[in-house]
Amino acid sequence: MSTASSPGATGPGNAAVWHEPAVSREQRWAHHHVHGATVWLTGLSGSGKSTIADALSRELLQRSVLGYVLDADNLRHGLNANLGFTDADRTENVRRVGEVARLFADAGVVAIVPIISPFAADRARVRVAHEGAGLDFVEVHVAASLAECERRDTKGMYGKVRRGEMSGLSGVDAPYEAPTSPDVVVARDGESVTESVRRVLEHLGQLGVLGTADH
Repeated sequence: MSTASSPGATGPGNAAVWHEPAVSREQRWAHHHVHGATVWLTGLSGSGKSTIADALSRELLQRSVLGYVLDADNLRHGLNANLGFTDADRTENVRRVGEVARLFADAGVVAIVPIISPFAADRARVRVAHEGAGLDFVEVHVAASLAECERRDTKGMYGKVRRGEMSGLSGVDAPYEAPTSPDVVVARDGESVTESVRRVLEHLGQLGVLGTADH
């Protein structure tokens, strides 16, 4: 048996070839009256990303728009179970989640991604991948301040870092590069979850994501 045909073999003869699906995106979206997109919620731990994501998914359901929350912690139980929290692993975590979100959006789902994603370059690569595929990518900065996030300390991580029991918390002893030109900014100065969701929905409406399902 030749090496090229063996399972797991690599090399030019074993390169992946893109397979165009028999059913086009336009056909899928038209049949189900949907418009896929990705809503990427970035912010510090405890900023309210997951709370806003869940509220957004419920509001989309009320509008007969299919949304799915790709929770970063949940994905670390499966798809990303082999990744830690080094800078390289964080970058790979974002890449994988971004690829899954792009597939969901292509299928016609509004992929909602609440993930710290601390590095601007990683988020930019996800945007470029979406835009290259002709898909809407909405970067939402959940801009609750560090002081507010630490006051909430929903997962107890800020306390652990301050006590020296853990390290590597984005925005404290690890980098967090806040977006400089996000599509939407929410959760600033005590803004309510309801208002934050309204801002995101308004932007999605402007993109036409909600249009076909509203009729």
